[in-house]
Amino acid sequence: MPWFVWLLAAAALGAAEFFTLTLVFGLLAGAAVVAAVVAGVGIGLVGQLVALGASAAAGLVLLRPVVLRHMNQQPLTLEGSDALIGRRAEVMQEVTATRGLIKLSGEEWSARALDETLVIPVGAWVDVMEIEGATAVVYPRELLP
Repeated sequence: MPWFVWLLAAAALGAAEFFTLTLVFGLLAGAAVVAAVVAGVGIGLVGQLVALGASAAAGLVLLRPVVLRHMNQQPLTLEGSDALIGRRAEVMQEVTATRGLIKLSGEEWSARALDETLVIPVGAWVDVMEIEGATAVVYPRELLP
């Protein structure tokens, strides 16, 4: 088979990978490129098919699981507001279910209590449970009086 047919197949498989994002068609496209190189060197159809099969099997069996494992890992460092979750903050203005103010990482943040029945007094220490927009959702570190 001519080498350019393998390149056309690689392009078609690459386009399929672009729309599916499964990493299967992309690895098959790479195998088709290997077959195109083998065809360009002048090896016959049987050699091209062997090269296609070997490179496709190597990609799907060896490379794909490693890549998927790395794609599914959480990032080592948190950025932006995600880095503030779990931090300790001091209450600057009484925190209720609807409003409040805390000092978090040297900045003042609007806050609200995670438990709607709580009223957290000024000076209490709280943990940031989540960030909703520009508001920190907090819970007291210690029992309230």
